[in-house]
Amino acid sequence: MSRERLYLFDTTLRDGAQTNGVDFTLADKQVIARMLDELGIDYVEGGYPGANPLDTEFFATRPKLGHARFTAFGMTRRAGRSVSNDPGVAALLDAKADAICFVAKSSAYQVRVALETTNEENLASIRDSVSAAKAAGREVMLDCEHFFDGYKENSEFALACATTAYEAGARWVVLCDTNGSTMPHEIETIVGEVVRHIPGDHVGIHAHNDTEQAVANSLAAVRAGARQIQGTLNGLGERCGNANLCSLIPTLKLKADFAQAFEIGVSDQQLAGLMKVSRTLDDMLNRAPNRHAAYVGESAFVTKTGIHASAVLKDPQTYEHVAPESVGNRRKVLVSDQAGRSNVIAALERAGIPFAKSDPKLTRLVEELKEREAAGYAYESANASFDLLARRTLGSVPEYFRVEQFDVNVEQRYNALGERVTVALAVVKVDVAGERLISAAEGNGPVNALDVALRKDLGKYQGYIAGLKLIDYRVRILNGGTEAVTRVLIESEDETGERWTTVGVSPNIIDASFQALMDSVFYKLVKSGAPG
Repeated sequence: MSRERLYLFDTTLRDGAQTNGVDFTLADKQVIARMLDELGIDYVEGGYPGANPLDTEFFATRPKLGHARFTAFGMTRRAGRSVSNDPGVAALLDAKADAICFVAKSSAYQVRVALETTNEENLASIRDSVSAAKAAGREVMLDCEHFFDGYKENSEFALACATTAYEAGARWVVLCDTNGSTMPHEIETIVGEVVRHIPGDHVGIHAHNDTEQAVANSLAAVRAGARQIQGTLNGLGERCGNANLCSLIPTLKLKADFAQAFEIGVSDQQLAGLMKVSRTLDDMLNRAPNRHAAYVGESAFVTKTGIHASAVLKDPQTYEHVAPESVGNRRKVLVSDQAGRSNVIAALERAGIPFAKSDPKLTRLVEELKEREAAGYAYESANASFDLLARRTLGSVPEYFRVEQFDVNVEQRYNALGERVTVALAVVKVDVAGERLISAAEGNGPVNALDVALRKDLGKYQGYIAGLKLIDYRVRILNGGTEAVTRVLIESEDETGERWTTVGVSPNIIDASFQALMDSVFYKLVKSGAPG
């Protein structure tokens, strides 16, 4: 039986950018757009060209996308102006975009109060704007803002906004639950009425999460006939966020009611990278991932000791609704010694670390992991540090060198140009096979200075680390107060382009950073086969 096509529209870079605390850079937007394209998203909304310098530059240097249609967002022409005399519409038509998504009020109350114009002028604005973009050869869609609230107060006018856009040539008419207040049964009823006037394969849904039902509302709209879903990665968005594509995509792919009736642009292989996409976005924003997020959360497939854990070890389907590997996640069974050994053995096998199942050091490794994770270490996010911990516990990491002492000083002074500058100086004393080496270096911060000084002279090992460089540095405060514990994650890269992450934890941010730096250097020596 043939399946209907559902289209996915991502608005992370526009609606998601309205999240409190989220500020994308131009580089962030370029990376995220390509990541969404590689995931198989059909439409990537880049932002609001003309509204701010960042979005204007993003569209001027549009990313190269292989699958997704790059979409510009903006308002329909303002009341009392013609399309040709509206700078906002002009910016949209001039933008290097494949599609244009206009937004217009579809609530009589909002038209009267927010726009201070008439219903007739609002309809004319929709008609004129859609027609102009269609004539310019763009794929056009209209976000009907406040549609569901508007429908409940004046269904005739709300429908008129939607049908006017469709009749003017809009490819998609998107019904927006702007305030996030509509219930799933209401969504299904109202969308069902809309598709009596506009074909369902031209109708979309844009749901906000103010009642924690944005995903449910999106699925209800699909059941009623809508064939485009708008949402964001990790549910980013103003107030409580938007419909979470990281929940919607696997539900559409893996749940029979939807998978048997619909197909989306995300392949099984792309779906298996979903957790990585979710984590990458959080890392870019320096946000703590939601451990309990559906499908992609670290705890989504975690069980503890007791009958649940026992059942999962016998047959995962007893407590897992989908295979964790299908979304790039993995199963974890916590606390019990036997379950802990199983998890560690699986991790050792994935890392290619040799071991014997009868080795009593495995038990020590399990306990060490528990103790360290309780202290704040996150080995799920630091593959290289786990590798080193396992090898050290099992007795297979040479002591290439020993740091005897390090000092860091931060000084603020005026330079020769009379500018006030801050300079960090680090001194590191190491013992390499009995040879004492002292290195000093300046940096643009204490961690950078330490990094440069540590790698400046490691004697006979210097050649092994020549291509090593630090490419990302992330700090997370694990608890509050004056005794806050800090976790530092450092991402490194070698001359081959291989990357790895190390972790350090301490009440002192410099100490935590140095732990992660040391692990990075040791990992490079181990993987390079440096002799002990």
